Amino acid sequence: MGRSGRSKAAILLPFLLLIWAESAMGRFLVEKNSLKVLSPESIKGNYDSAIGNFGIPQYGGSMAGTVVYPKDNRKGCQKFEDSGISFKSKPGALPTFVLVDRGDCFFALKVWNAQNAGAAAVLVADHRDEPLITMDSPEEDRAAAEYIANITIPSALIDKSFGEKLKKALGSGDIVNVNLDWRESVPHPDERVEYELWTNSNDECGVKCDMLMEFLKDFKGAALMLEQGGYTQFTPHYITWYCPEAFTVSKQCKSQCLNHGRYCAPDPEQDFSSGYDGKDVVLENLRQLCVFRVANETRKPWIWWDYVTDFHIRCPMKEKKYGKECAEEVIKSLGLDLSKIEKCMGDPDADADNPVLKEEQEAQIGKGSRGDVTILPTLVVNNRQYRGKLEKGAVSKAICAGFEETTEPSVCLNGDVETNECLHNNGGCWEDKAANVTACKDTFRGRVCECPVVNGVQFRGDGYRSCSALKTIHIRSACAASGPGRCRINNGGCWGEKRDGVTFSACVDSDDGKCKCPPGFKGDGVKHCEGTSASEVKYGWGAVWLVLIVLGLAGGGGYLVYKQRLRSYMDSEIRAIMAQYMPLDSQNEVPSHVDIDRA
Repeated sequence: MGRSGRSKAAILLPFLLLIWAESAMGRFLVEKNSLKVLSPESIKGNYDSAIGNFGIPQYGGSMAGTVVYPKDNRKGCQKFEDSGISFKSKPGALPTFVLVDRGDCFFALKVWNAQNAGAAAVLVADHRDEPLITMDSPEEDRAAAEYIANITIPSALIDKSFGEKLKKALGSGDIVNVNLDWRESVPHPDERVEYELWTNSNDECGVKCDMLMEFLKDFKGAALMLEQGGYTQFTPHYITWYCPEAFTVSKQCKSQCLNHGRYCAPDPEQDFSSGYDGKDVVLENLRQLCVFRVANETRKPWIWWDYVTDFHIRCPMKEKKYGKECAEEVIKSLGLDLSKIEKCMGDPDADADNPVLKEEQEAQIGKGSRGDVTILPTLVVNNRQYRGKLEKGAVSKAICAGFEETTEPSVCLNGDVETNECLHNNGGCWEDKAANVTACKDTFRGRVCECPVVNGVQFRGDGYRSCSALKTIHIRSACAASGPGRCRINNGGCWGEKRDGVTFSACVDSDDGKCKCPPGFKGDGVKHCEGTSASEVKYGWGAVWLVLIVLGLAGGGGYLVYKQRLRSYMDSEIRAIMAQYMPLDSQNEVPSHVDIDRA
């Protein structure tokens, strides 16, 4: 590139960045989490802290720890190990939160050095009185990118006055215990989470573009599960800005913008004379927006994830495949209507507003609890900007924090997200080891103790120490099953015993959940029932059956006698009647029963 080209680029690029910054400076909100000092009493209370835009904040959870202010390397810019300092907690002790001062090096480097020395979290104290800001990672620093990708602990910026209070308390020999709380960092009003990702199709913008593309590929599976299950509503967005009016007719502005300077992006290589131009990026961003809109019309919005990941793999800038021809091949392979996408994109050369891109510029302005979008990439969950590492596990935690507790889908309960508290002492909840039934349920926030439903049978109780069936005054040592079929689960929590090969149970399949001793037994039905032995019951039933058989035989014999006498009587009646009309040769006279009755 010649000196003239480079000088023009040097002049125009700052203008473009300035316009972008000015358009976004309207309302920048810092995402905060609550920091509560538990001791000492002199500084006990709640304080604000700004979430760092790297590492892994514990969205939906909290973390308690003890604050330590190192004697040396107080800005954390050097390796703590070089000074023989370790922040690893002793067994049984609270995790260590390291307090460091702002200045002299990147925020991320301070956190990285503290993490390597064993810190569980880092608090950075501001060195001047000012509103809290978001600690971000360096834009273009390959060396920094290597350690930023490996930061796994949370961090937060605190204001100068609070930092001084912590230092004073520590200097007086007090033990300072604090609790970092992210539970309200993401609203969780209902059973569906709305989230959006501000992204970019440019794959040559350095460390952040590499991180973004890696995230899109890693998170795609989880995104599809959430979207296809109806658990989330996802919307992609793309940042653009306008060219200064004085430069709209310049060669540089024309190469970086669409629609006569209305929608621009920086030159991918920052070299206006070679490679791809900013307008190529804006055009592909527009295409990806229209892919989402057309896919959404077919009720398959998740196809956007397929398109952007396939486009990144099949159409990279490095291989000179980034553009319309390759993009259309990807669109056709996914079965999308190309004509609808082209219609959505409109005319990029028209001296008029593009409805799709104009809507994106308006969406960049903050609304409600969400500030203006100024950092790329940016994730917004339930209208709150996410702060932290753009990594599958960390983002999953943030999205899952947006669900109302106990309504989160199964994807929120995998090993990357759930806390697995039920693995340790059953989470302090009730359990029946014999029936392998537990009230402990893991969530991404922690565990909850709720009596479960097993094989369609609802257990009733508090889920912690003991539960009782409905309408009973007995307190049982377990969550009691209730409803039809409850006797199949641990005998419904009722008494049961096997005597001489015969099983007796006080459980009755009914909705009232009562335990009733069987016939011949007396007791509460829960812990014990006393009665005759099984053999006595057998003999008793045998006697009953014998009596019934005898009575049956007697009844049968009586019936036969009665039947015989009735037949004899009927015969005599018939013979008497017939004799009156045609006397029998063998009988001269037959007495009349009628006459006898009248006598």
